[in-house]
Amino acid sequence: MSAPNNPKVPITPPDKWVDQYGDYLYGFAMSRLRNAELAQDCVQDTFLAGIKALERFDGSRDIKFWLRGIMRNKIVDQIRKSVREQKVDIDSEDETLLESFWFKYSGIATTNPDPWQFNPRKYYDNTEFWAVFEDCIETVKNPAREAFILRVLEDQSTEEVCKVMDVSPNYLWVLLHRAREQLKTALEAKWTGENTL
Repeated sequence: MSAPNNPKVPITPPDKWVDQYGDYLYGFAMSRLRNAELAQDCVQDTFLAGIKALERFDGSRDIKFWLRGIMRNKIVDQIRKSVREQKVDIDSEDETLLESFWFKYSGIATTNPDPWQFNPRKYYDNTEFWAVFEDCIETVKNPAREAFILRVLEDQSTEEVCKVMDVSPNYLWVLLHRAREQLKTALEAKWTGENTL
């Protein structure tokens, strides 16, 4: 199989991918899946898919990021499979959140959540913040964590996430609300406890 010729971006041959991109892709998969075995499978599936699709690689970007794009689809597939294996049930706490959702969008005022102790947007370029963020995202319980990863980190549309998770848009809102609240609590405890703001 021949790779496309593009003088702008040299193409790393597939037999070098494991050495050059394996650790990077494994870390990316672990940050989303938090499971070593699933992350390893994802890397392997990514390399196989990359080899099969190499003829379509146009050389417009570094192959590392092209492989990461393939991996994003593999991660979504893995989350989809995980969701199918676990039943997503609405409990009484979820019912309360759904009711507050309808109150909010019907114009009836609801209480606002407590403000953040710090502004996370100030730290988006801080690598230490992202290390803490990765620890904190692990504390979010499924299926809320999976919903947050798909919708926020992987930037899937609401429609796509609902299809993958087989939930209604209203229940997705509940899951995202829950994930954000858990993340907020964890980040405030870990970030403000370790840094002077």
